[in-house]
Amino acid sequence: MTLVEHLKELRRRVIISVIWLVIATIIGFIWYQTELFGLKSLGEILRGPYCELPPDKRAVLTLDGECRLIATTPFDMLLLRLKVGALAGTVLASPVWLYQIWGFITPGLKANERKWTVAFVFTAVFLFVLGAVLAYVVVAYGLEFLLTIGGEAQVATLSGAQYFNFILGLLVIFGVSFEVPLVIMMLNVVEILTYDYIKDKRRIIILIMFIFAAVMTPGQDPFSMLALALSLTVLMEIAAQFCRINDKRRNISRPAWMDLDDEASTPLESTPERLEPTTSFVPTAEALDTTEARQNYFDDII
Repeated sequence: MTLVEHLKELRRRVIISVIWLVIATIIGFIWYQTELFGLKSLGEILRGPYCELPPDKRAVLTLDGECRLIATTPFDMLLLRLKVGALAGTVLASPVWLYQIWGFITPGLKANERKWTVAFVFTAVFLFVLGAVLAYVVVAYGLEFLLTIGGEAQVATLSGAQYFNFILGLLVIFGVSFEVPLVIMMLNVVEILTYDYIKDKRRIIILIMFIFAAVMTPGQDPFSMLALALSLTVLMEIAAQFCRINDKRRNISRPAWMDLDDEASTPLESTPERLEPTTSFVPTAEALDTTEARQNYFDDII
């Protein structure tokens, strides 16, 4: 394909992805306040961890016996509904836009690598949802820890914007972080990353996972950080074992030069070798009798 054809292909796939994202976002916008698919509304699901805390650990507005969060600006409720709808739409439409991304990449891959398309798409969606569910489970413990600090002197009253920004950030970070092992597995499938390289860097990778969890979790509470770090460590180990099995199946061996000591030097050949003449023609003394002949001979050699 020419460059123009590649750009047309990219434009077509982007348009398809955007259309599905818009449709899914509209569904998420409606789902925010309406029960769909036999499930509770998104607003009720998301505020659940906060409203389920003991009443003595948080202050909430109750209306008709139901827990409510407050809005401090006129646009809070609209912006929150748009934000939640957009996030839900991104997740709902993820099989489509992930398939479009992979479909744009696969023409440059080998035939045996393109067969991983369906597995890549569904695994990516599953891991994101798994990370989001884990974040939702641990957020209640994180909130209870954060809202009880200094509880003798004050009581926490969160606005809708503050609470939803916290929980949505946690859901996104957990979901995206769970995609990292999948990226490692796909790099191994296309023969860019090998198990030997991961094996040698396992301790460093685990340390990076814990640092990443400590920095990226919104509340900086120990429950969220520990849950994210341990989950990523387990997933990374699963990805490493996948790389090991896949490399073994393809009979990829470690080159011998990679096992040499860094201080070892290349052995030098000490046996002298015979130097062959640079030219097969050796003139006789008579041929070099004149000065001009000798000069021409040496010029030819140079």
